[in-house]
Amino acid sequence: MKGHEAKDPPYAEFCAAQINWVKIEGGRQGGDDIALIPFSRVDDFVKGESGNAECPASFRVESRRKRPEGSLNKPRVDGYLEYTLYVTPSFVNTIVAFEKPESNYALPNVSVNPDTFEVILVYWCSYGPEDYRDNESHIGENSSIKPASGKGSRPGRRHMMRGCICHFTVKRLYNRPQLALIIYNQRNHVDKTGAPCHGILDEEAVGTRAMYAPRISDELRQKVMSMIHVGISLDNIVQHHMEEVQRHGGPHNRDDFLTRNDVRNMERLIRNSTHELHADDQCSLKMWAQRHHKHVFYFQESSGSEPFVIGIQTDWQLQQMLRYGHSGYIASHSASASKKLKYTICSLLVFDSSQNAIPVVWIITSSSHCQNIRKWMSSLIKRIRGKDTRWRPNAFLVDDPLFEASVIREAFQCRVLLCLWRVRHSWLKILLKYCNNFDLQREMFKHLGRILYCTRNGSSTVDAVEEFMQIYVDQSAFIEHFRCKWLPDIESWVKCVRTLPVANQEPYASIESYHLRLKSRVLSLLPSNSHQRVDFLIHVVTTQFHSFYWFDQYIAETGYFENLRDRFSITNPWYQAMHISDIDVLLDEENLQLAKVVSQTDSNIAYTIWNPGSEFALCDCSWSMVGNMCKHTIKVAIFCRNRQIARPLLSAQVYRQTLVDLLLNLPDDPLVLEHAISHVTRLQQDIKSLEDLSNNGLLQPLSSGTNSTLADNIQPFRRIN
Repeated sequence: MKGHEAKDPPYAEFCAAQINWVKIEGGRQGGDDIALIPFSRVDDFVKGESGNAECPASFRVESRRKRPEGSLNKPRVDGYLEYTLYVTPSFVNTIVAFEKPESNYALPNVSVNPDTFEVILVYWCSYGPEDYRDNESHIGENSSIKPASGKGSRPGRRHMMRGCICHFTVKRLYNRPQLALIIYNQRNHVDKTGAPCHGILDEEAVGTRAMYAPRISDELRQKVMSMIHVGISLDNIVQHHMEEVQRHGGPHNRDDFLTRNDVRNMERLIRNSTHELHADDQCSLKMWAQRHHKHVFYFQESSGSEPFVIGIQTDWQLQQMLRYGHSGYIASHSASASKKLKYTICSLLVFDSSQNAIPVVWIITSSSHCQNIRKWMSSLIKRIRGKDTRWRPNAFLVDDPLFEASVIREAFQCRVLLCLWRVRHSWLKILLKYCNNFDLQREMFKHLGRILYCTRNGSSTVDAVEEFMQIYVDQSAFIEHFRCKWLPDIESWVKCVRTLPVANQEPYASIESYHLRLKSRVLSLLPSNSHQRVDFLIHVVTTQFHSFYWFDQYIAETGYFENLRDRFSITNPWYQAMHISDIDVLLDEENLQLAKVVSQTDSNIAYTIWNPGSEFALCDCSWSMVGNMCKHTIKVAIFCRNRQIARPLLSAQVYRQTLVDLLLNLPDDPLVLEHAISHVTRLQQDIKSLEDLSNNGLLQPLSSGTNSTLADNIQPFRRIN
């Protein structure tokens, strides 16, 4: 027989026809088909098999046996199974003979005990194994009638029992826990006589529910429950679904038969659900994790000095991470513990085609989110790579200097950039709160930016902070807040700026928009006292907050419910800036420290941007004057960078200076030396080319119809790598 290898199809869901099978003779049905797939993709296989076009089904777990590692007890035979296949050493060696030695999923060529399976799952088609077709006319007349199989009745499922014997077994080996051995005991959806018993091949099922899947799909359930969470009425949900069915030409599957009763049942389920599963918060958290184990990729209970950590990612979030995270940005958003938020919640974000930040991971912990980062991050990467081994982000943006860049770089295998949105947002909000003079606000804001880049002048962090406090000593309220809140961590931020490249400004606006939505949709619902429960936080995040993002994406992708877009969508300034024309950007000839952007709603109004191009630029529009990053600031930065009319940002100059310092102290490793030389040479060539353009007068003022240069005293721009 030809070599047989484990199959990992490059599809989100896959079926039996897309993997390799080997026929093993024996058993009550005349033989079994076996195949090998990664264990992390068992759910994808089950979903693919459930979507069989000829016989739509829904597989359920009839038997689940899990043994602790080191146990020698055999799993017991489940009552619903006709038989359970126990693997012998010769059988395992047969599989080894089929394996390619170079396969990543090859089984070890050793003898294995018959009971070396860690997990045994038996999936059975929901239309079997009992057969109620002959008794349907008697249902309600004689409740004592037993099914043909003699197994007794299961309440609420008589209409589904049609004697289907299609089932398969999934077994996980101790020696290779990443492998799943699938044993298909009966691949066809037939009854014990061998005749089709449901689906389009069954003549008796045509025109009945047995022609379709026995229940609505997980995708439709997610859709309906999300709509209920965001406040769409039952009537609107049913009407919208009926319109969709009519658009694609009538019913084709079970989902198309969604009824008011289905929606009402889900509405009742949401109404009766509660976050408090136990009086003790930690017990409630553990119960939630057990009930939603498919959405929990990492869980550590609180014990002694160890804090609790839970990593949450739903199926929809995983799909968004695979879709937008590949070759894109992954950004972290940190909401630290405070009087309002007892626990630390860290979100990982991706950016869709409209540059909106979508949360794809939530890490909730009773300590700093930076602790145990290696543990939960490795579990997350294992989950993602289990779906797509080729998945790679372009860069990871960190918003906290305590994040271990080496751990992130090793896990995600990409660049790590520093994101200053949190520093910028916090400093500007406090300035607007404690300082009433606008001219003073922008000067102080600009000076705060110099503190982060103090290494450019060769001065220490302490000297830069002391200089700032002496100059603005009369602003006592702000100085006191800065001293208490930021002074203890300022050295860490400066060190991070010195060692990591700083990200462009565009993602700042999207992350900031997510921050505002998190505050309005989640943090505002938390109790004001400091003893709020973590189970309530998890409940709100995974139901209402998750549903708002799902519904926002649904509107963007389908165009339905456009009348509700303003209610649920937050168009971020990054996306808005991309729709501002270049002709609406003006650079002032007389005052080169200013830039202006013409209003998109009233051409007679122009907004002024001070310190343009810097991360600490400030605009006089209403959105910026409440502490947020506006579209005008981003547009000016993009405009100048694309036209190469400014030098790199201070962050790039700091990075360049670090490489120059590296050259002054030559490393022993020739690869490191070559890397440093190449970067310094490239940066020097870029800066020299810009200086030549400026000296030759090739850049003319924009007000006369062409581009204009910024003076040296304006904060320079960072170019896209």
